[in-house]
Formats: sequence, structure tokens, C-alpha cells
Amino acid sequence: MAALTARRFKAFVVKRVGQRYFDRCGDGRPKPQIAAQVLLWAHVIGCVLREGSYHAIEARARGPGRRNAGLSRSFGDAALGYFSERLDPEPTRLVLVSLLRQAKRSKAFDNSRFIGLAIDGTGTSRSEKQRCELCRPRYNGRHEVCGYSHHLSLITVVGTGLSLPFDVEHYGPGDSEYSASRRLLERAVHALGPRFADYVVADGEYATAPFLHAACALGLHPVARVKNNLPDLMAAATARFEEEPPTSIQHIDGDKVELWDADDFDPWDELRWPTVRVLRYRQHRSDGSVCEAYWLTNWSIKKVGSVSLYRMAKSRWEVENQAFNDSKTRYGLEHSAHHHPRSALVSALLTVLAISLERLFRLRYLKRGSHKPRSAIALVRTLRLSLGHCCRCDTS
Repeated sequence: MAALTARRFKAFVVKRVGQRYFDRCGDGRPKPQIAAQVLLWAHVIGCVLREGSYHAIEARARGPGRRNAGLSRSFGDAALGYFSERLDPEPTRLVLVSLLRQAKRSKAFDNSRFIGLAIDGTGTSRSEKQRCELCRPRYNGRHEVCGYSHHLSLITVVGTGLSLPFDVEHYGPGDSEYSASRRLLERAVHALGPRFADYVVADGEYATAPFLHAACALGLHPVARVKNNLPDLMAAATARFEEEPPTSIQHIDGDKVELWDADDFDPWDELRWPTVRVLRYRQHRSDGSVCEAYWLTNWSIKKVGSVSLYRMAKSRWEVENQAFNDSKTRYGLEHSAHHHPRSALVSALLTVLAISLERLFRLRYLKRGSHKPRSAIALVRTLRLSLGHCCRCDTS
């Protein structure tokens, strides 16, 4: 079996995204001195190796393991900043969409009946001063500006056992998470095609008539959390389900789950649906804690059962745990390597590209057989060991 090295990972990446992407990645530098494919690969392998800053990538490029990392020449962090400021983000977005289409054709999502998209917003790149136009003020309890940060919406494939983030949308001053997420969802669905995914799952902030109508117009079934932002629907569902026994009691992933389900609730005035389906679940975890939530959708009970809808609702946590948490704490999305609007967008896109490539490589390409899949940190350690430099001993 071939050794697991950074060069082998690079060969996998080139085969999946194509050499054309590295040759024509949208480099906007007028007179480049360093090839775009070198700097582009440095971004990707830097994220996979969890080097969260341009200084760390520079250290790799100037270290003894540079060639083992697939880098043909050395460079500095200023070259990475200059390159990212002038890199067109659209080729990277197209490559991410192509990756998802390849994964679906290769039956990577066949373990699940439904393919979902999860969308949510988060804050990153905190700083004490405003350094670029994407920096939004942060306020303390007295409504005083205590710093600045970037905010973005992210969309990822969920509900399939293989979470693959594939696009982001920043929102700056005067914009909002809700507006950015709507733009992001429309762009993502138009790029993937109307029949790629079956549903979109989101938190209670998105349980509004405009967002639900937009999701339906894109060919998706919305699954949204019901909170106090819909008081009439919440009150009606609570009153009915509190007086009725559970529709079913299931044991799912080691937890006891009580389910209440009905699809004949009245819509509110702005919602153009004939009826609203509401699912209530009460999850009894093995540690003794209890989690309860209400969710709405336009899917009928005849087409999607209560357990399937419960799994769709729980898949929303994949965008929190496997997208935001992983990208911010492990892959450097929390850190702004270069405060510039284009650079921040490109860095975020290359980060989600690196995460998706790493997961496809580790969970699909390397896991061919019955053996247990390699963990993410085990892969990182192996790739770092492959960068070791062999020194020749002078025995004369």
C-alpha cells in the first residue's frame, strides 16, 4: 500500500478538482512572480495541516520539508496576502460545487434517503480596531463598542453522514445574517441544481414566511425551529401536544425519543401554506439530561415519517459542530490571516474547500474496506510526519 504522505494527498486533490483549477484559479495579479498554483496549494495544505496563519504557512514553505509538502519554491507571508487580495472567488466556488456533484455521483450520500442543506451564521476574526470594511462592531452589556469582528453565513451538506461545507457569504455593516443567508441559499441551489438536495434546515430565526417561501421556490422543503418568534403556532402546538400521549416512542442512537407529530396546524397570516406540520420531540439522553424542541415543515406525514423528520431536525447541529466548530477551532477560520474584504472571503472559501477535500480523502478514499476510518487528528499527524527531511550523513 502506498505511504500516506502530503504528496499523495495532493495527487488526490488534483484528481478531484482538476489541474485546470490550479492553472486558472482566477489569479488577478498583473505581473506574478510566484505561480498561482504554488500559493493556492499552500493555502489548501496549510489548512489541512492546521496552520492558521500566513506566517505558519511561510514557515512550512521555507522549511526543510517544503518539497515533501508539494511546494516547488519558497515565499513569504506578504506574497500570500497579495495573492489572496486579487484572487477571484468564483472558480473556487465552482470547484466546491463540482466536488459535491462528484460525491453524489460516486454514491457518497447513498446511506441516507434524504440530502439536506444546513445554513447558519457566525462571527470570526475578532480585533480591537476596525481593520477593513467587513469589520462589524461588537457591543458589551452597556451597549458600548468593545471590539470588531467579521460575520458570515455558511452552508453545508447534512443528514448524509458526510458533512461537506461548500460556500460562505460575508455580511458587513448594514447587512444581516438573515439577508446574507438568503443570498447564500439561492446561489448554492442554483449552482447545485434543484434536485441535488431535498430539504434545508435552519434555526428559529429563519422561521419566517419570506424565507420559507424562498426555500419552497427553490425546490426545497424547509425544516425550521419553532420558538417564541411564532407565538400563536407555538401556543397551539404546546396546548395540543401537552394533552396527548406521544405519537411514537423510539430508541435512536442510544437515546429514548418521544415524538409528537401533526400536520394540520393553521398557518399564520403571511404564510401561504394550506397547513403547517409541527414535530415535537423529547430526547432522553444517556447522561440523564432531557432535550425538547418544536420544528415545522411543509412535508406531509404520508411522505416523511416522524423519525425521518426528527433526524432532519437534529442534522442542523452538523453546521454547528462539524462546520463552525471544526473550521474555527481546528482549521483557522477564527483567525483573520489578512484583513481585506476579498482576502477574507477567499480564505474562508479555501478553508471550507480544504475541509471538504480532507473529509472526502479520509472518509471515502482511505476508507475502502471494513476497517475503521482514520480520525482527523491521526491524518494530520501522519501528514506532518511525512514532511520530515532526511539528511544524508557524511561518512567520509
